[in-house]
Amino acid sequence: MIENTQQQNKLTGKSAELELKLKTYFVDLVSERVGGETLACSDDFFAEMENLLKPGRSIFIDHKYTERGKWMDGWESRRSYGRANGREFDWCIIKLGINGVIRGFDIDTNYFRGNAPQTVSVEACVSNEHPNADTVWQIVLAESKVDAHSQNIFEITNPQTWTHVRLNMFPDGGIARFRVYGEADVNWDNFVEGELIDLASIKNGAKALLVSDMFFSDKNNLIMPGRGKDMGDGWETKRRRDPGPDWSIVKLAAQGSVEKVIVDTCHFKGNYPDTFKLEGLCSDSDDFDASNAKLAWQTIIPQTKLHAHREHLFINEITAAKTQHFTHVKLSIYPDGGISRLRVLGKRK
Repeated sequence: MIENTQQQNKLTGKSAELELKLKTYFVDLVSERVGGETLACSDDFFAEMENLLKPGRSIFIDHKYTERGKWMDGWESRRSYGRANGREFDWCIIKLGINGVIRGFDIDTNYFRGNAPQTVSVEACVSNEHPNADTVWQIVLAESKVDAHSQNIFEITNPQTWTHVRLNMFPDGGIARFRVYGEADVNWDNFVEGELIDLASIKNGAKALLVSDMFFSDKNNLIMPGRGKDMGDGWETKRRRDPGPDWSIVKLAAQGSVEKVIVDTCHFKGNYPDTFKLEGLCSDSDDFDASNAKLAWQTIIPQTKLHAHREHLFINEITAAKTQHFTHVKLSIYPDGGISRLRVLGKRK
């Protein structure tokens, strides 16, 4: 039997508030989808380290075993006693998919009930290569207690930019998922002068701030790398019973022009929006009112027809001048439906 965790282990109180804050204002810097990668670990005898970065929360399958023991959806090391190397704790080194400032961790021990670690810590480094024995690690999260079969949420205030983290668990055990919430720190020297940059890319530091609805899928899917792998890998709203529209506000990676736009309805065949509109504004604040009624949005692309399962390219349809600059865009879809990806290409101011 597969046990579904979506309705279990709900966070409450301050932990729930902190998780909401981290998910709303920051991105998971180690997500596989943005290039996060587990590089090495001290031991993953029972369950592979790669599981740490899988999407969603872990699952549990009764009566499923491997030749090494119970199958677990997470990273699990063998018991520490009697080790020939005398190791006092287990560790896993992870490359951030997006270099950035860390604002929080979710260290999830879901379904690790009798085999969770007692405590954890996290270190970080800056390295252009894979960390090695000479790498200097700095403590970002001091050794802290974690609960079994729970999300353990930690807020971080260190302002430095990092490239790698090392997750340590004491003395051994299993961790289901690891999330590193933070803000991208983009090296703009990697772009040549005059280059069109996807200012709506999460890899370049864009953020999906606010949406009218994300009943079926997460708002951040809209600005992820690549094309959507299926209908769940996009932004989809529930069916409206009024003319709409639904909308999504994206903070651009940098203030810039809008010279090319791609709206991709990949995999949305019976539930793509009929039309869309793209607007923009310049603002020093990310604190938008949910109604957006008082904001002076300027039309970038007027309401325009969309088609099923297609990548739509817009250049001549853009009404905003190339000399105009925006910090945020608002994608409105009429009346509702699903968009896989939004690309907003322009030049940074």
